[in-house]
Amino acid sequence: MKIEVWSDFVCPFCYIGKRRLEAALEQFAYRDQVAVEYKSFELDPNAKVYQGITIHEAIANKYGISLEEARKANDGIGSQAQTVGLVFDFENMKPTNTFDAHRLTKYAESVGKGKQLTEKLLHAYFVEGQLLSDHDILLSIATTVGVDSEKTKEVLSNSDLYANDVRDEEMRAHQYGASGVPFFVINEKYAISGAQPTELFVSALQQVWEEVAPRPKLEQLGANSGTVCTDDGCIIPDTK
Repeated sequence: MKIEVWSDFVCPFCYIGKRRLEAALEQFAYRDQVAVEYKSFELDPNAKVYQGITIHEAIANKYGISLEEARKANDGIGSQAQTVGLVFDFENMKPTNTFDAHRLTKYAESVGKGKQLTEKLLHAYFVEGQLLSDHDILLSIATTVGVDSEKTKEVLSNSDLYANDVRDEEMRAHQYGASGVPFFVINEKYAISGAQPTELFVSALQQVWEEVAPRPKLEQLGANSGTVCTDDGCIIPDTK
């Protein structure tokens, strides 16, 4: 079974949804037969690099609401994050463009480190307040998961490298009809939009598994002790 997850590194529900999917997989008996792949999606491809404003100010400006309303909305998101063991630091988040972070993750994926880097980048933004458009910070984070530092520098210094990979994945998401993230696609057939409850992910996993790995479901008629032959021989049951 394959699960593709479209997300952005500055999307709070993407981190929450990631944790809920992981919790569901922990409950799924066949989790070792599930491959999870993370795909690129920019919430705002035209986003500027960090301008020195808080996430509260960024939200207020974007949606035309008051600073107090923005703080209240973020508090609600923070409460949801805590239910999955995450503590978001909204006061130190640095809203920024994530294109380079996505390109770097595509490179990391090519050397088997994509999942590890995805987790590190989400944690760096939401928990540690790190600036994900800063190349030095991206280099530092990448090296913690074992990605080659020289190749990382090369990727970051050339905006064309892995750019098509990011754009292709974003195009696929739009072709699927995704207008936001997180967006989960199971076996290129079923979609789950948003950071749904863990129980929904568990149910979806079981439903798809029963479809791809069908097992005969037969109702036994009569007693189990009927006259049958096995490797041990043929036995007439004692009817007394």
